[in-house]
Amino acid sequence: MRRTIPIEVWVPDLTFPGWMDRWRQQGDAFQRAHPEYEVKIVGKDFWRFPRQVAEAAAEGHVPTISEYYFYMTQVARDSLAQDGSPLFTSVEKAIGGRTEILGEPVVIDDIIPPMRDYYTYDGDLTSMPTVGTTSLLYANANLLRRAGISELPQTWEEVEAVCEELSRFRGGPSITWSNHGTFIQQALATRGGLIVDNHNGRHGRATRVDLASKEMLAWAEWWRNLHRAGHYHYTGKIPDWAGTLKAFADQDVVFRISSSNDVNYMFRAGEDNGFDLDVGIFPYDHRVPYVGNAVAGTSLWLANGLDEATREGALALLQFLHNPHYAAERHRANSFLPLTYSSAALLEEEGWFDRYPHHRVAYDHVMRFPAGVTRERPELADRVPASEGAVFGDFAGNQDVMTRAMGDVLAHGADPLDRFTEATAEAQRLLDTYNAYALSSGFRDPDNSPTHSLSVEAFSEAAAGRDYSAADMEAVVRLNR
Repeated sequence: MRRTIPIEVWVPDLTFPGWMDRWRQQGDAFQRAHPEYEVKIVGKDFWRFPRQVAEAAAEGHVPTISEYYFYMTQVARDSLAQDGSPLFTSVEKAIGGRTEILGEPVVIDDIIPPMRDYYTYDGDLTSMPTVGTTSLLYANANLLRRAGISELPQTWEEVEAVCEELSRFRGGPSITWSNHGTFIQQALATRGGLIVDNHNGRHGRATRVDLASKEMLAWAEWWRNLHRAGHYHYTGKIPDWAGTLKAFADQDVVFRISSSNDVNYMFRAGEDNGFDLDVGIFPYDHRVPYVGNAVAGTSLWLANGLDEATREGALALLQFLHNPHYAAERHRANSFLPLTYSSAALLEEEGWFDRYPHHRVAYDHVMRFPAGVTRERPELADRVPASEGAVFGDFAGNQDVMTRAMGDVLAHGADPLDRFTEATAEAQRLLDTYNAYALSSGFRDPDNSPTHSLSVEAFSEAAAGRDYSAADMEAVVRLNR
């Protein structure tokens, strides 16, 4: 009897309906195409995933492929195996310029730039993007029509003007979003702001944090002023995805900013509560040139030191999982960005975007600039520099620091400059602690890692970024049925 070659794939279980079923179905499909391999998909706890991989590696067991949330990219880069060697190797280098592996077409050159850029360092695609999101503006179309407003706002100035008009029409706040680092990062990206030095940790290891930059303060002050004017609805909790959705579903507000992977859930909230939904881009600062867009998501990391047969099977599986059919299926099921040009073309050919134009918004948003901006700055039309994003140690803890600072500005009237200067010092201590740890021993001893000292609640909220907020949203939508 011929012995099969195992490929063990560890992924965080996002708890979406059918999420793990689809993973296993795709693994089974690869096995049918390549019967010499046995694909074992293992769903792990979402919150503790990097620690679970590190714990396994410390015991000498390394999954063939591991999926990390983008906030944990530095951890993946720093992780070491039991013998002190790097835990992961570069996907692109392992492919070595080939166009197919075991008959599976190599798709890395087909990955859309915003997603490929985030996981690329020194021109090298180190891990394989799996899902991608950005931030969008959702609107209650019925309330807008009643107020005589025909277009969604795209700039901060337009948001202010529309909120003023709505306040005269209906009173009360008009817009809400969760106090979460995702939207802070998006706001910085539109202005070209950075969180850490060395070009956001991409021209060398990040060693300095700046949470009081001019870009950060501009966003914090605009957010505070919107709140002071009575236009922004703050639930008082961090991040409170469910609370902001409930305010939108109950029609207490007209607008909600949230993740692009919430398109399906937001439309369901509208259907269940009797209103139509419009979808637009994340608003940007009209006073400065629009620089780019931020993305979030996950990627698959290939274990280092695999034998040739296992490595080839794993690389073939990575290409197989990103063929146009499966990449398009992930978009249809969970509103994630189509990760490849081919999957977007397939959706176009099928008429998906014509039937559901709201699903097109996120793709267009990350692939090009808002209406008018491309014409003004055509030299930037094909690149979105901010999609490179930040890579640094204890990104999770840093996010917790910045959201607490913003919470104090909103709820307690703290001065943005003073509070974010204080936040910078706190975030710097976290980065210093992480770097000292990673440079001395690598990320391989979970019990001594910097994240071990974080409270479970803080690490849970921050490490995942909560950009996968659809689980909370689905629960709230069920409550409103």
